[in-house]
Amino acid sequence: MIVEFGHFALILALAVAVGQSILPIAGFFRRDPALMAVAPRASMMQLLLVALAFAALTYAYLVSDFSLLNVVENSHSEKPLIFKISGVWGNHEGSMLLWALILALFGAAVAAFGGNLPQTLKANVLAVQGWISTAFLAFILTTSNPFLRLAEPPMEGRDLNPVLQDVGLAIHPPLLYLGYVGFSIAFAFAIAALIEGRIDAAWARWVRPWVLGAWIFLTAGIAMGSYWAYYELGWGGFWFWDPVENASLMPWLVGTALLHSAVVMEKREALKVWTVLLAILAFSLSLLGTFLVRSGVLTSVHAFATDPARGVFILAILCLFIGGGLGLFAFRAGTLRQGGLFAPVSREGALVLNNVFLTVAAGVVLFGTLVPLIVSAFGGAISVGAPYFNTVFGPLFGATLLVVPLGPLLAWKRGDLLGALERLWAVFALAALVAVLVAWMKGETHITALFGLGVAVWVLVGAFAELVTRARFREVGLSVGLRRLAGLPRSAFGTALAHAGLGVTLLGIVATSAFQSEAILEMKPGDTATVGAYSVTFDGIRNSSGPNYSESVATMTVREGGVVRFVVEPSRRFYAARQMPTTEAGIRTHGLSQFYVTLGGEGRDSGSVVVRMWDKPLVTLIWLGALVMMAGGTLSLADRRLRVGAPKPARRATVPAE
Repeated sequence: MIVEFGHFALILALAVAVGQSILPIAGFFRRDPALMAVAPRASMMQLLLVALAFAALTYAYLVSDFSLLNVVENSHSEKPLIFKISGVWGNHEGSMLLWALILALFGAAVAAFGGNLPQTLKANVLAVQGWISTAFLAFILTTSNPFLRLAEPPMEGRDLNPVLQDVGLAIHPPLLYLGYVGFSIAFAFAIAALIEGRIDAAWARWVRPWVLGAWIFLTAGIAMGSYWAYYELGWGGFWFWDPVENASLMPWLVGTALLHSAVVMEKREALKVWTVLLAILAFSLSLLGTFLVRSGVLTSVHAFATDPARGVFILAILCLFIGGGLGLFAFRAGTLRQGGLFAPVSREGALVLNNVFLTVAAGVVLFGTLVPLIVSAFGGAISVGAPYFNTVFGPLFGATLLVVPLGPLLAWKRGDLLGALERLWAVFALAALVAVLVAWMKGETHITALFGLGVAVWVLVGAFAELVTRARFREVGLSVGLRRLAGLPRSAFGTALAHAGLGVTLLGIVATSAFQSEAILEMKPGDTATVGAYSVTFDGIRNSSGPNYSESVATMTVREGGVVRFVVEPSRRFYAARQMPTTEAGIRTHGLSQFYVTLGGEGRDSGSVVVRMWDKPLVTLIWLGALVMMAGGTLSLADRRLRVGAPKPARRATVPAE
């Protein structure tokens, strides 16, 4: 009964979404406040109904209701509770329902917290959200219904894919979807503004918190997915340039550009056309990522859908919103009034240069991701892998990082490049010193790594140069400077932290890529191998079992200079329900570095196993940098100017009569 109730709630949610997508727009064109007022109420009702449907599906997983096809295919009665819950979205149908829930959540948030929005803009934004909800709810109900019943339920389920039975995968998809779907608000604001034909600094102030929130969640989702792949898949890498990874990176790059462009628009009322276009592209790339992952065109642990009907439906959604959005942009862009002018050397100019690098980098990733699929569709075969991305994307993003410390030191409208460089001479000297010291310690064979380390320090330390400049320690002294520093807005500290996080992540990427030690060999119990500065002894293997798996756990004692430093225990698991083995890496963190061990198959000699070991210096900085970026974004979001938003009119405007 609860399942049927959830199914019925989903159908009602579709009906509400249709009303939300039509009535407010009709009210806008008819200048009818009553019709426009339907939008907030419909958004709240849609959230309630989709939440009830999601709760009903979750209940079915918790009680192991194997009369539901979705539960049979993705659950097992012995599965731990957390994975029963994460199994709700660990499949195509459930993940789409989660998408719809988050979409409804964002729409309701605009309705609840958009009290200072003009009525017409609010109605149009929520109507556009209604269009998106209608498309995805129709997709779920027609091709991906999670509430399909079985006439003869089995006694037991087939279990969730063992690779997905991990805490990281319980967290990663919701975070990623909050980022993906968060950009739908920016898209809705852009389309609503194009419908009205009015975009100004107030519009940028309204949209910026939503973009910032989506960016924070997407950063968290990408970082969590990277770390999950690093420790769970057993390959020892943090990024593979897999199309599924690229699908999340592209909207992040464009979303970052959108965030910077919205700042320029808010401060100077410039880059209006650019900002609106980026808002459309950010969500368009989110939809493209959904199409790639959910349509079945990719083979991946994330790619759930294989039904061609689903791919065609998602492709239709893609064409409707991307094509419609870009078409409306092309029709309206010429009518948008241009904002303030600025010199090439200015803060605006630096942000424009930054955005050009970011969008071109996103285009490079898009090209490398789609070309193999297009060639394959015509019967050919081509592989685009890490060498292409590292060669083309690396320099573009590196150029972006070089500009990062300079931009905040330039004045609005017209800046002094030489003056900004003079303020950064100490940062440049420190970056050069770090590169020289590493060359002296490690040798001069890693020229690219030395340059990368220098750039990382340049970005990390240079991120705080603006704070020091605004505090004016030299002119006013330490005590007054500290008071000035404490009086700066939170967004200034947030920007510095976000930029510093990029430097921290780059430092971890360069250090672990250039200076890690690796060994692949066959070992028997009692054997000892050397990895970097460590000697590793294979002590033996013991058998163990978990709730729904059996495993063989190896014990490896790691010594440095003859002294035991730590013990690492990699394992191999076997999930009987799926008849599927997995590899669980043994990882030990020491300082900011990690020692990483995985077990392969049986070796050529009797009783031996293939062991792969790495010592990864500073690898944790890759994800610590992401945390710093997220902290910076959160601090900026806490800035009072963003919480308050654009000023509320003294007297609420009424819709003029025709």
